[in-house]
This record gives sequence, structure tokens and C-alpha cells, in this order.
Amino acid sequence: MTHPDIYHRTILKKQVESSILGTVRDYWVYLPPGYNELLSYPVVYCQDGVEFLNYGRIATTANQLVLEEDAVPPIIVGVAVDMPNRSEQYDPTGSQFDAYCRFWTQELLPAVEREFPVRAEERVLAGDSLGGTVSLHLALDHPDLFRRVISLSGAFLDATQQKLSGENDLSWLDIYMVIGLQEEEVKTSRGTYDFLSANRIVRKLLEERGAKVEYLEAEGKHLWGFWQKLLPAALARYLK
Repeated sequence: MTHPDIYHRTILKKQVESSILGTVRDYWVYLPPGYNELLSYPVVYCQDGVEFLNYGRIATTANQLVLEEDAVPPIIVGVAVDMPNRSEQYDPTGSQFDAYCRFWTQELLPAVEREFPVRAEERVLAGDSLGGTVSLHLALDHPDLFRRVISLSGAFLDATQQKLSGENDLSWLDIYMVIGLQEEEVKTSRGTYDFLSANRIVRKLLEERGAKVEYLEAEGKHLWGFWQKLLPAALARYLK
């Protein structure tokens, strides 16, 4: 029987003023059942935050894991995407990529963690497509901040593969990777790419460097309908 509170969502809308990006960025904070500000919680930071909430149903999924599967309650932070500049901010070759990463480490994280009792050692970065890309790069560049990544069909193209090729020891990294078997010709604003092959290459590069990788290929396309089904397992991995 489904727990009656599974669909009850406690979500707060917040904003952070960014001098780095020259804008105000919205973000949403999900608080788990039984939230108590005197306790501390693992935290999942999501790129494309509205999409994770609405299409990924991440709040409902977290409630279900906590209420029915005895998962550790998390705080979830969904950061709004600047859609016109998404590729420029999320793609490692984009003109705003470095600024976007500095926004995360220098402005967003401090703002969230001043207000909410998160466990810094249990941060998880989550992203779909290019959101998975920027999440992995944030971890690679800031292992002191991020050591856990959820990648839903990450756009792991040449820039990411080259960066990983230059790494030696990634034994500190714990990543959950999902990719669809029907993602061999994904159309993007920058061209059509074989995401399936790219994820297979990146998996190999990560494992060769000692990263802890849970990797799943399944029937699916580059769509939230596919990712939503696999998000519960991804979250459960880090909420044991």
C-alpha cells in the first residue's frame, strides 16, 4: 500500500543574486518528510531544477524512498536553467561555462548551505544530457566539494573525454551513469551525436582511473520519460 504522504511536497522557492553571471538565479529546495533544522542531511544538487521536479518527479521519488524504503532523507536543490544560454553554460566549450562553474562554487553553494543543514561530505550532483556534463566537470575540478554524480544520458563528447584522458587517479569519484540504447543519434543545437558510444568511452576512461562507476544501459531515448523511470535507483544509491 502506498504511503498517504508520498505526494505531499515541501518545496521552497529561493533566489541567489549572482555577480558572476550578472543575474538572479532561482532555485527550489525540497525538504524531506520529518525535516528538522537541528539535524543534517545529504544534499542532491540538480541542474535543470524545474525539469527534475516536474518531469523527473524527483520530490515524489524522494518521498517514496524515505517513507517506504527507509532511505536516508535528503535535501534536494533544483537550480533553474537559463534556457537561452544553456549550452553556453553547461557545455565545457561554451563561452559561459567557466563563469557558470564559479557561480556554483562561489555563490550558489554558500547561499544554500548557510541556510540549510546539509552534510558537505554527502553532496550529490545530478544532471541530464549537458547537465550531466557540467556536473561531472564540476566534480573533476572541485573534488573537495563534489565526489558523487548522477548522470542521466550525459553529453560526454570530445572535451569531456580529453579531460578524463588527462586524469590519473579518480578513485575518489562515485558516479551513477544511465544511457539509452536508442541514443545513437541524438539531435542537439550543436549537431547530432552518438551519446551511447560516448558514454561507453567515458565509462572505460573512468574505470581505468579507479572511479567507482555504476553503469546502466537500457531501452530508451534521450527523453525525461526514460530518465524518470531510472531516477529512483540513482537516488537510492546515495541515500543508503
